[in-house]
Amino acid sequence: MRLFDGGKAPNPRRVRVFLAEKGIEVPLAPVDMGAMGHRAPEVADRNPLRRLPVLELDDGTVITESVAICRYFEEVRPAPPLFGTGAVGRAKVEEWQRRMELNLLMPVAHAFRHMHPAMKEWEVPQVAEWGEANKPKALDFLALLDRELAGREFAAGDAYSIADITGLIAVDFMKPARISVPEELANVRRWHAALAARPSAAA
Repeated sequence: MRLFDGGKAPNPRRVRVFLAEKGIEVPLAPVDMGAMGHRAPEVADRNPLRRLPVLELDDGTVITESVAICRYFEEVRPAPPLFGTGAVGRAKVEEWQRRMELNLLMPVAHAFRHMHPAMKEWEVPQVAEWGEANKPKALDFLALLDRELAGREFAAGDAYSIADITGLIAVDFMKPARISVPEELANVRRWHAALAARPSAAA
């Protein structure tokens, strides 16, 4: 088994944080995304979308997409549960995982990919207006999240989950996207600080 890893990129990091929380060690195959290594045959032959991460199992099975890879490891090692427990718990984690991905991580990614000079050859065409339009979307969602976090410790309830991992990655990614968490969002700041203090955040 090996995990084709993209270093600081959000989705590869999301899987590494998940694995760290699970206490699972997987051999990494580092890919230099700055040198467009994700477009080389080693990755492209395994994932036609030429994106990372990519998990290759011992029997040659390939799994792509970060959450799909995390779900695989959730099945392999159920404890600690990071996709929720029970029907309601799993549904709430899925709900907040989707919200974090679609309403926070994606707008931040659009802002970064369409506005950062280093992404000029990656995002063709770059549309600066689209990047700028996504910044308030991310901030609007953070305001909603702040209200939700007034009544609980984690995104989907009282237990840490994949939704928190996605949220951590998204908020950290705001810095290179040149978006700041508003000072008044005290609950978001408390939540993010707690997540960032977990050993897994350094993965």
